[in-house]
Amino acid sequence: MSSAEQQGDIAALAKGGRTNFFGFLLRLLARLPFLFIAGRLYGEDAVGRYASALVVIELLALICSMGEKRGLAQRLTEGEEEHPANLVFDGMLLAVLFSAIVGTALWFFPTPMFPNGMNDPLDRWLVLAIPAYALTEILLAAQAYRYDIAATVRARAVVEPWTISIMAGVLFYTLPDKRHDAGLGLAYLASIYAGMLAALWPFLRSYGLPRGWRPHPIAMSKMTAKALPLATADAIEWGTRRLDIFILGFFAAPAAVGIYYMAQQVASLPQKLKTSFEPILGPVITKNLKLKDYGAIARQVAQVGFWIVAMQAGIALALGVPGEGVMGLIGPNFVGGTGALAFLLAAEVVAATAVVSEAALVYVARKRNLAISIGTIALQAALTVALILLVQRLGYGEPYKAAAAAMALMLALGAASLVKAWLLSRILGHRVNNWRWALIWAAGPAVVVGYAATWLPEWAELLFGIPAILLTYGWVIWHKGFGPEDRVLFRKNMGPKDEDAA
Repeated sequence: MSSAEQQGDIAALAKGGRTNFFGFLLRLLARLPFLFIAGRLYGEDAVGRYASALVVIELLALICSMGEKRGLAQRLTEGEEEHPANLVFDGMLLAVLFSAIVGTALWFFPTPMFPNGMNDPLDRWLVLAIPAYALTEILLAAQAYRYDIAATVRARAVVEPWTISIMAGVLFYTLPDKRHDAGLGLAYLASIYAGMLAALWPFLRSYGLPRGWRPHPIAMSKMTAKALPLATADAIEWGTRRLDIFILGFFAAPAAVGIYYMAQQVASLPQKLKTSFEPILGPVITKNLKLKDYGAIARQVAQVGFWIVAMQAGIALALGVPGEGVMGLIGPNFVGGTGALAFLLAAEVVAATAVVSEAALVYVARKRNLAISIGTIALQAALTVALILLVQRLGYGEPYKAAAAAMALMLALGAASLVKAWLLSRILGHRVNNWRWALIWAAGPAVVVGYAATWLPEWAELLFGIPAILLTYGWVIWHKGFGPEDRVLFRKNMGPKDEDAA
C-alpha cells in the first residue's frame, strides 16, 4: 500500500473518530439529565432493579444481532456482486427471528431479568426492546461501512439519550402514584424504538429496499454458523461490562446495584470514545486484509489505540479525581459509589488495547479471540465473586461490594488487553503497542490540579476543577505525546499537502 493510501486510511479513521467524539459530547449532555432524574426521582432501589433487567435484555439483543456490528463489513466486502441491501436484510431477518424466540421465552419466564423483583408489572414489556436493539445495531453497522458515522451519532448520541431523559421525567409525573417506578422501563423502551427509527431513515436513503430478495434457509443456516463465533465474542465483550451487575444482583441489595449502575453510567462516558472508532476501524481493516497489508493493520490498530487511551485517560482523571462531587450530583445516597467509579474509570483505560486488538482479531483469528474472551469473562466472574465474598467476610458495607466488582472488572480487562495485543502481534508479524510514557507525564500534573480543586466547595470543584484537569492534561499530552501523525485526529481537512507532509 502506498503512503498516500495509508494516510488516507488514517484520515478516514480520524474523521470517523472526530465525528463520533462530537457525538460523545452530545451524549454526555443528554445522559446527565437522565442520571439526575433517575437518581433524584426514582431512587437507588428502582434503579437497581431496572439495571438488572437491562443486563439480560441488551445481552440477548446483542446475541440476536448475530455479530453484524462487525461481521457485516466483511460480508459486504466479499459480496460485492450482490445488491448490498439484500445482504443487510439477511442479517435483519435472522435478528428478528432470534429476537422473537428469546423475547417470547422471557415473557413467560421473566425471572432472569428480575433477580430482585420488578419495579412494576409493566416492566415485562421490556422484552419488546430486544428486536429493536438488534436491528439498530445492524442498520448502524451498514451505515458505518459507507463511512456514515453521523447516523450513529444521531441515533446513539442524540435520539436515544434525549428520549430516555425526557420520557423518564414525563412518565414519573404522569403515571399514577403506585406506578411511578414503571417510568424507567417504559422510557428505555421508547428510547430504543426512537433510536431504531433514527437509524432506519438514513439506511433507506443510502441502501434502498432489497431487489429480488429471497431468503434461502440453507444459506441463512451457513451464515448463522459462520457468525456464531463473532456474535459470541461481541456478547462476551459486552457482557464483561454487565456481568458485574448481574452478580451483584444476587450478592447485594437493590440499592447497591443501583449505586453501582450509576457509577457505571458515569464511567461509560469515556467508554463511548472506543466506539467512536469501532465503526470506521472495521471497514479499514477488512480492506487491508484483502490486500494482505498486515503492517498497515498493525500501525492502524496501534494508532487508534493510542488515541483512545489518551482521550480516555484525560476524561477518567477529570471524572475520577472529583469523584465524590460527581456521584453526589446524582444524589446524596450515591456518594458511596465513588470507589466503584474510580475502578470503573481505570478499567475503561486498560481495556482500550483489548478493544482495538479485537477489532482485527475477529477477522484473522475468530476462534482464538473467542477463547480469550471466554477466559476473560470467566476470570471476571471468579474475581467478582471472590472479592465480594472477601468484602462480606471482612464486614464491610454494600458500597464496598460495588467497589469489589469494579476492581474485578479492571483486573480482568487488563489481562485481556495483554493477551490480545500479544496474539495480534504474533499473527500480523508486527508489533502492536499503543502505550507511550507521555501518558504518565500528562497524568501527573492533572492529578495535582484535580487534588487542589477538591479543597474548593463542591459546586466550584465540579465547575472549575473538571475543566482545569482536562486543560492541564490536554496541554501536556499535546506537546509531549502527540506527533504529526497523531494530530491528524484534530485536523479537519486533509489535502494533498497535508498527505505529503505526513
